[in-house]
Amino acid sequence: MDFIWILFAFGCGMAAKSFSLPPSIGYLFAGFLLNFLGFQADDSINTLANLGITLMLFTIGLKLNVKDLLKKEVWLGSLSHSVTWVLIGALLLKLFALAAISYFADLSFYTLGLIIFALSFSSTVCVVKLMEDHGEMRTRHGKLAVGILVIQDIVAVIFLVVATGKSPTLWALLLLSAFLIKPLINKLIDQVGHGELIPLTGFFLAFGAYELFELVSIKGDLGALLVGMYLASHSKASEINKSLMGFKDLFLIGFFLSIGFTALPTLEMLAMAGLLTLLIPVKFCLFFFLFTQFKLRGRTSYLTALALSNFSEFGLIIASLSTKNGWLTNDWLVILSLAVSLSFIITNITYNYAHQIFTRHKSFICKYERKSKLSEDNFIQPCDAPIVVIGMGRVGMGAYKALDSQATGQVWGLDADQGKIAWLNDNNVQAFCGDAENIDFWENIKIEKLELILLALPQIQDIKNITLQLRHANYQGQIAAIARFDDERQEIETFGVDKVFNFYTEAGVGFAEESLAMIKPNKL
Repeated sequence: MDFIWILFAFGCGMAAKSFSLPPSIGYLFAGFLLNFLGFQADDSINTLANLGITLMLFTIGLKLNVKDLLKKEVWLGSLSHSVTWVLIGALLLKLFALAAISYFADLSFYTLGLIIFALSFSSTVCVVKLMEDHGEMRTRHGKLAVGILVIQDIVAVIFLVVATGKSPTLWALLLLSAFLIKPLINKLIDQVGHGELIPLTGFFLAFGAYELFELVSIKGDLGALLVGMYLASHSKASEINKSLMGFKDLFLIGFFLSIGFTALPTLEMLAMAGLLTLLIPVKFCLFFFLFTQFKLRGRTSYLTALALSNFSEFGLIIASLSTKNGWLTNDWLVILSLAVSLSFIITNITYNYAHQIFTRHKSFICKYERKSKLSEDNFIQPCDAPIVVIGMGRVGMGAYKALDSQATGQVWGLDADQGKIAWLNDNNVQAFCGDAENIDFWENIKIEKLELILLALPQIQDIKNITLQLRHANYQGQIAAIARFDDERQEIETFGVDKVFNFYTEAGVGFAEESLAMIKPNKL
């Protein structure tokens, strides 16, 4: 069985990629296909799924700033959406029932409310994977989406406690002692070095926290998330996160496959699931309206709402619990599984074109903005230096230093991570916070003064999106970018970037040049 599901996952993932779709859609299809062919899910798939979700929540925590959760647009936006969605959604489902539509006809208003509550959550797996694939985890809308998901996860844990009647034990209070041993944990992380112990440390912390929380009757996944947040300020948090990315993505294949193994649908069930997906535009509009009311920019509201417009795997947990308690029939578990799967597909496909859609319909989307904006959403005019480095990571920072040493004061950096920008400014680096994929940003700065833009970004899609926005903003200067592989370099050059450097080749050239500079000319 192990090789069979690997074979199907690989084949369907490749097929999805050939149609420019995320491989995760292929994994979903592979699960349903295996189920249809009569294969049964074994424990290994469910184990992989649980490992993937736990690692994902741990890595989210490593990148999360607790202050982001305390912002009104995050906690109040999330709770407001949940309450409003349940009220509106229950009424819509009641209309389905009054219209005598199949499975809805005999449901009580309480049961309809339970179904719509299950659909109120957005998928943490889908949204985080989406943001990571597009390199947008550190953007304004990426942070907002993740913050909303964390609040939803907390609500989910509270619901499970109430629904199961399983409350945390008194021993849970001992978890607070973790704050007392943080110096010891930090010292332990410092001692592991930079080799294979780094990912092992991540596994140890994530699953150790999971087991501790389970021992005191608290959902283990919440423990993984909280310990990640607990260690987010450590200097090695980013290194641990990067070392776990490959494991997380591999394990999450089990999650997507497991959805397909839930049950085999009938055509009528598929039709009911399709009917539920008609609620996705309602979910989008509700998120978008609430975000704009919290004075967020139209683009931020639009992208965040679009990313969150799906149904969550947690809905399946609620459905499973409800069927055990006799609140829902087993058929509804299948219908909700299909609805969740379809919502993943819809979100992934639509978000691939999100930036192009915004560029075309910018005036329509932005007309719903409030006149006053949040302070962090107001554009700050950068300096008039003609060279800008976009992406102030290790490569971008290296490029900035090299350029600044040759043309002092003629270069500035741009990054979407406010925390990183604050740190750079404290270290006398001329850097500004902004999302280079936002056409609003380029239209509100003196773009005619720019002569050279360096795209020091790892995601090829980000490079394409920024190049597209620069064209729309009528940028007339030169664009340079980096690529990790030759096929990526060719693709970026074809898209219209003036010069593309191979990351590994140029690193070797730079290393050689710097080394030669150490030798006196008369010794050569």
